[in-house]
Amino acid sequence: MGLASVGGRERRYLFLAGDRDGFSLNGNPLGLCFNELPHQQPFASQRPTSLPISLLLSICFIYVQRKCNLNLRRSITENIARKVSCSLLKVEDGIDDEACELVKGIELSIGEGADSIDAYLFKAVKNNNGTGILLLSDVFGFEDSSTREFAYRVACNGYNVLVPDLFRGDPWAKDRPKTMFEQWIAKQDTQRVAKDIATSTKWMVDEFVAAGISKKLGIIGFCFGGGRVIEVLAQDQGASFGIGASFYGTRMDPSIASKINVPVLFISGDTDPLCPVSVLKDVEKRVGKGARVVHFRERGHGFAHRPQSPEEDGDAEQAFNILRNFLHDGLVVNN
Repeated sequence: MGLASVGGRERRYLFLAGDRDGFSLNGNPLGLCFNELPHQQPFASQRPTSLPISLLLSICFIYVQRKCNLNLRRSITENIARKVSCSLLKVEDGIDDEACELVKGIELSIGEGADSIDAYLFKAVKNNNGTGILLLSDVFGFEDSSTREFAYRVACNGYNVLVPDLFRGDPWAKDRPKTMFEQWIAKQDTQRVAKDIATSTKWMVDEFVAAGISKKLGIIGFCFGGGRVIEVLAQDQGASFGIGASFYGTRMDPSIASKINVPVLFISGDTDPLCPVSVLKDVEKRVGKGARVVHFRERGHGFAHRPQSPEEDGDAEQAFNILRNFLHDGLVVNN
């Protein structure tokens, strides 16, 4: 067990496996990724760093991808997967966190011909509860490290998380001029996106629900994907999804919220101009029973999966724990 001070608060971390030489996976020393961090604090020494947990996980996750070739395209029919070792988990006071030891990452293609889409599946190995969750990314796409890190952490808690490519290989890039954003988003045909989500949903139903493993699926979305969560749940009306979570959803249509009849969690910051709390309150009222809005003070857009400071990192951890409990109660306890 290690201790680190972040923002004046002590934070406890659980270091999983490893020895004086660090972690290794198929002969690849995973611990080396921490040697490249500021202050030269090697993970093998088990000395904690003051960097935010999300940044640590992101850096090591990218390193693992490079070292273990997780980005090699793998068909689901090949059933070939790389095992990713979980570096560390934060242990909240009073919470007995699941040990995240192994997660399988599988790149696959869903659908046939021109209608096929790329996706990435994260599968818990040791503690898999058999439940499937569809995660809809923000505009930076399914290969973005922050999105995959979040999906990885959800899978660590026992789930099977599918992240589809909503933009068919053309996600928004951070180096593009912001003036081009509306032009780019206009090219993302809403009907095509909805069809790709439906294709992903069908695949998950066939994989987890029809097989008798899970009664219902869960759905999570960030930003652009968070807005699509509302559309999906309104159309689905409880047929496939038993629960949903929208993080600072954009371009939402509150008028369709009344068609949603499953529990929905909304998480946002109260200074987010792209997802005003007033809009979420309106959606919450229209959904009715089962809807819950959680907004964080002085937080803007994307803080929960892209924290930019130790303070945001703390709120991101709190938001993740709220989501984790929400998923557990709705998909594991009541499924």
